[in-house]
Amino acid sequence: MAGEWTPLFNGKDTTGWKVVGDAKVEVVDGVLVGTQKSTKGGNIFTEVEYDNFELRFTYKVDWPANSGVWFRFDGKGYQFDILKYKKPVAYSGTLYCPGKMFITSNLDESLENRDGWNEGQIYANGEHLILWLNGTKVGECKDGTLKKGTIGLQVHGGDEFTKMGIHLKKIEIRTLEAGDKPTLPAK
Repeated sequence: MAGEWTPLFNGKDTTGWKVVGDAKVEVVDGVLVGTQKSTKGGNIFTEVEYDNFELRFTYKVDWPANSGVWFRFDGKGYQFDILKYKKPVAYSGTLYCPGKMFITSNLDESLENRDGWNEGQIYANGEHLILWLNGTKVGECKDGTLKKGTIGLQVHGGDEFTKMGIHLKKIEIRTLEAGDKPTLPAK
């Protein structure tokens, strides 16, 4: 039976998280904000690993950007991408996996509010993965590359992203058992 929704971010500080690399992470007015300290970028990860879960989060981005929410990260991970990619075309809500590139792609740029807050949701139960952006399913697949790992937030490196900021004001998780169905997001 699925667990209760539990916040991963307390709105005050980064308790339960660790910064890896050259990301600057701070809490401003109850919002977790990630920016570059150098063009190398970095990540912030939970201290706890998860296998089967649902994750929902509220984010906003300062563009241009290439960021995302990592899940099942163990040195590599799946990522709910937050980006505008040209070749191949992919927008926020695309499922990225190192070595495979995009497993599923969101091709509808209009689903994201580029000037405001957005709701992302991830269902990861065994090999079944589903992603939603602002209440619309943007990807679903079966992939068994990664089984368990941390949750994270990427601050992508690169000169073109020095003005990027990734803002996260809510991130919560609930654990699942095999066979638990996904919670459909509100539209």
